[in-house]
Amino acid sequence: MFMDVVETLKSAGIIPVIVIEDEAKAVPLANALVNGGLPVLEVTFRTKAAAGAIAKIRAEVPNAVVGAGTLLTKEQVKAAKEAGAVFGVAPGFDPAIVAYAQEIDLPMVPGVATASELSQALTAGVPMVKFFPAEAAGGVKMIKNLLGAFRFTGVKFMPTGGVNPQNVKEYLAVPEIVACGGTWIVPKDALENNDWAEIEKLAAEASAIAKAR
Repeated sequence: MFMDVVETLKSAGIIPVIVIEDEAKAVPLANALVNGGLPVLEVTFRTKAAAGAIAKIRAEVPNAVVGAGTLLTKEQVKAAKEAGAVFGVAPGFDPAIVAYAQEIDLPMVPGVATASELSQALTAGVPMVKFFPAEAAGGVKMIKNLLGAFRFTGVKFMPTGGVNPQNVKEYLAVPEIVACGGTWIVPKDALENNDWAEIEKLAAEASAIAKAR
C-alpha cells in the first residue's frame, strides 16, 4: 500500500501544499490544480476546515489524490483517515504518531532534518520521509550527504519548505527524491480572490517542470 503511494507521489513530482480556511473553496481549488496537471494534493491540518475539505475533494474531484499534512496528533491522523486522505504527512518524526498511522493503515510520511531522525524513521519502518524545512536544513546538499550514509536503505525523500520554481529542478534531479512539496502553487491572495485561472496556470508551470526531470 505504501509503495503505491510512493509511486503516486513520484508520478506527480510536485505536490501543492495547501492551507484551506473555507471548505467551499476546496473543490474549485482541487479542480484548478488537477486541470493544471497536479493531481496529488496535500491539505494541511493547520485549519479547522482541513478534514471537511479533504472529504469534499474526495467526493467531488475523482481525479484528485488527497493527502493530509501537518498531522501532529493521533486525533488529526484519525480525522484525516476518516475524511478519506490517501496518505499523511507530518513536519517531524513522532514514533507514537507513526505507529498509530500504521495501525489504522494510513501511509505516513514523517518529517526529518537530521541523520538521527532519519535513522529513527527507518527503524519505525517508514520507507519515505519529508525533509523539512528543506532549504533551512541544508537543502539538496544535506540530502545528498544523508544519502551517503543511508542510500543502501532505499529511503526516499519528499523535501518541503523553501522549495520554489528556482530550485525545484535541483531537488528533482536527485533520484531518491520522489517529489517536492510546494506552497507557491497556491498563493494566499489567489485563493482568497478565487483566482482559479492563476492557480491552474501555476500548476501547469509546475507540472511542466516535474515532467521534464
